Parts: sequence; C-alpha cells; structure tokens
Amino acid sequence: MKKFFMIAVVALVFASLTSCKKDYTCTCTGSTMGTITLPLTNATSKDAKDACDASQVTYRNADATVNCEID
Repeated sequence: MKKFFMIAVVALVFASLTSCKKDYTCTCTGSTMGTITLPLTNATSKDAKDACDASQVTYRNADATVNCEID
C-alpha cells in the first residue's frame, strides 16, 4: 500500500508540473487600425502572452496607439 501511495504522489507531482495548453485569443485595438483578433491555439499561458506581446510590437509600427491583450 505504501508503494502505491508513493507512486500516486509522484505521478501527481509530475502532472502538476506539466504546462496546460489551451486556446487563447489576442485582441489588438488601435485608433487607426481598429480591432484585430488573433487566435492562439494549443498554447501555454506564457507562450500566448509572448505571441500577443510580439503582435503588439509589430502592429505599433503601423499605429502607435495599438494595445494588445489576451482574452
């Protein structure tokens, strides 16, 4: 029984350390370009935030008022 309990605890620890991937939406809004939504599929939270931040940098070249956020 102790062996089963230890295996279950180890499995739970490893499961909690894995990244949860899901779908996100990055919404970029600017006064000149309006609103653009970008789907970010099968991404971790950090990857989605990084991609959204990169989009903001790109769109700011065309419209300095652009602000992008994860929905």
